[in-house]
Amino acid sequence: MIDNICKFLAETFSTDFASWLLGEAITLTKLEPSELSVEPIRADSVIFLESSKMILHLEFQTEPNKNIPFRMADYRLRIHRKFPEREVHQVVIYLTPSQSPLVYETKFELRKLTHNFNVVRLWEQSTELLLQYQGLLPFATLSKTDDPEETLRQVARQIENIENRQVQSNVASSTAIISGIALNKEIIQRLLRSEIMKESVIYQEILREGKAEGKAEGKAEGLAKGKAEGKAEGLAKGLAEATNQIALNMIRSNITMDSIAQFTGLTLKQVQKLQKTFIKESQVTKKSPRSKRPSKP
Repeated sequence: MIDNICKFLAETFSTDFASWLLGEAITLTKLEPSELSVEPIRADSVIFLESSKMILHLEFQTEPNKNIPFRMADYRLRIHRKFPEREVHQVVIYLTPSQSPLVYETKFELRKLTHNFNVVRLWEQSTELLLQYQGLLPFATLSKTDDPEETLRQVARQIENIENRQVQSNVASSTAIISGIALNKEIIQRLLRSEIMKESVIYQEILREGKAEGKAEGKAEGLAKGKAEGKAEGLAKGLAEATNQIALNMIRSNITMDSIAQFTGLTLKQVQKLQKTFIKESQVTKKSPRSKRPSKP
């Protein structure tokens, strides 16, 4: 979901991203990854924006990735093959604070081949700078701020002043999801008005995904149970499980309890019970020990 939100923001507010990363408000349009493919490119993990003279290649990463240097060199050669005359700017944007040396790597080397690219660590970026652009507001809580909650409060005030209702809705929804990296859901729900988000393409996509996933899981499980317990009872259970799955997906996306109840037909008490289950499972996951990878010499 984070990948898709970042891609949506970069494509929708390309001028804001150009101002931030290039220092110039260049109008950029989307370049389809298929135009560069020798082998398939994962469309959800890479973003290409172009003007008549240059191409901006962006990658958003929530975690350190040892494959980034090679990927940046690989994509740079693909771009050169297709557009040898274009200037190319490549930027990897890390979202989550990390001490890993991987987030400081800006070079790929292979014998006599050397390729350099740019890296932005959001936690080192000026909060004031990001607050200057509508398309960058969702990233402000991840920037160099001593108080992410207060930063989100500032972002919420700026969102309230966006005149275009669709833009306002899209920025609010993106902010709610991306801010989840730094803040808990209760703070986000308190500071961002859920009714603004309902009109956003992001919100609608979450609902569609949740509905599709819930139907698929519910149908599969319902049919399986139907064979053993009788079709009517099995399908009824499957439908209930599908509805619960939709509600859980909406809970993960910071949608309010009232909105979830209204959309799914569940009672508020049922939604609150699902939320408690989700919080408990999240806490268990956080407490589980993670295996540590040995560092490279």
